[in-house]
Amino acid sequence: MSEDHNDHDECNEIQDIPEIELIIKASTIDGRRKGACLFCQEYFMDLYLLAELKTISLKVTTVDMLKPPPDFRSNFDSTPPPILIDGGEAVLENEKIERYIMKNIPGGHNLFVQDKDTATVIENLYSKFKLMLTRRDEQSKKSLLNQLSNIDAHLRKGGYRFLTGDTMCCFDCELMPRLQHIRVADPLLVPRKCQQCWICRAHKFPSCCI
Repeated sequence: MSEDHNDHDECNEIQDIPEIELIIKASTIDGRRKGACLFCQEYFMDLYLLAELKTISLKVTTVDMLKPPPDFRSNFDSTPPPILIDGGEAVLENEKIERYIMKNIPGGHNLFVQDKDTATVIENLYSKFKLMLTRRDEQSKKSLLNQLSNIDAHLRKGGYRFLTGDTMCCFDCELMPRLQHIRVADPLLVPRKCQQCWICRAHKFPSCCI
């Protein structure tokens, strides 16, 4: 009797967990796997962490933007992914998705910690990376390497498993895809002296996000 009761409780708990759908851009290579969109990867990581904590059930749908489904553009006002769907309600645009995860998704507020130093040290990393790729000069490369060194020093100073503590937060979900893009573009770009950046990228970036 008690086992049946427990099973019933477990079923109720599962039913109480909301299903969140995240529509992301598919890879341009095969049009099926997860693509390289930074924001898609970032929000996927946010929601993946919440799914791991069992506060939500996560459904991920990839869309080939070269051949989108006939009704895709009409359903979402031609807005490209990422798109979050909760209870049939579509949340469009990056800033709105981030705000929605923080304020409306169960457990989401725990991901969005306040840490000015961390926010500052990872800010504009990808902009500097894109500038370096465009200019191909020593000055832009030095600027990027300086920031990578600062991030590495910040990780060493904190002494935590992650950027702000021993659990991942929004800053980790923002940084990891950017480090992955930099590594893919040039595996030798991140200096070996930036050991914490390498450890961070290697061990804290879920393989399912790549």
